[in-house]
Amino acid sequence: MNTREYQNGIQWQTQEEEELAVLTEEFHNLIVWNDDVNTFDHVIASLMEICDHHPEQAEQCALIIHHKGKCGVKKGSFDILRPMAEALIDRGIQATIDY
Repeated sequence: MNTREYQNGIQWQTQEEEELAVLTEEFHNLIVWNDDVNTFDHVIASLMEICDHHPEQAEQCALIIHHKGKCGVKKGSFDILRPMAEALIDRGIQATIDY
């Protein structure tokens, strides 16, 4: 139950209500899929440029993609992830956004 406290005519939001707002926000995963076409260097450079990964993070994602077949490389709202997915696809990298 969300509770609001009133003090001197001012409405205060409780921490419980703030946490609920965070929990109801929808997050998606940008997933990059393995293929036999793109090089590690191309995938790593693309993740750094498009997803703002640090070199080590991009390299780890590339290794996971190679060995597991896919990797969730970024979490966020659909509106934030869509241009990233499109940019990766434009570079020939298979990318999808989960729901």
